[in-house]
Amino acid sequence: MVLTEPEISPALSAALCWLEEYFRGEEPKIEIKLRPEGTAFQKRVWEELLTIPYGETLSYGDLAKRLGSSPRAVGAAVGRNPISLIIPCHRVLGSDGSLTGYAGGVERKKYLLEQEKSANY
Repeated sequence: MVLTEPEISPALSAALCWLEEYFRGEEPKIEIKLRPEGTAFQKRVWEELLTIPYGETLSYGDLAKRLGSSPRAVGAAVGRNPISLIIPCHRVLGSDGSLTGYAGGVERKKYLLEQEKSANY
């Protein structure tokens, strides 16, 4: 009997390559087609998160202004992000620059931001 590697879907393969680039300290160049499920407002917030450049941050208030909404509503939508690394909600900070909330924990948020600040790009 010959054992073979299971076939990996193109979507999973792209996500794995994206993660490998990211954790090597590089801005991922691989484009992944995302279709997260959520409300229309949540999807607008998540699309806006994708515009925050690698290595940069934005406050909840600034994000809310871009969307014509309240920081509280934006924060709730950010917190419902189902793909929290690829849709970079870790790049959103409190108005005073504090590392407010993160589903993965504030220590992970800090790690991801430091990872991007010291990146090789």
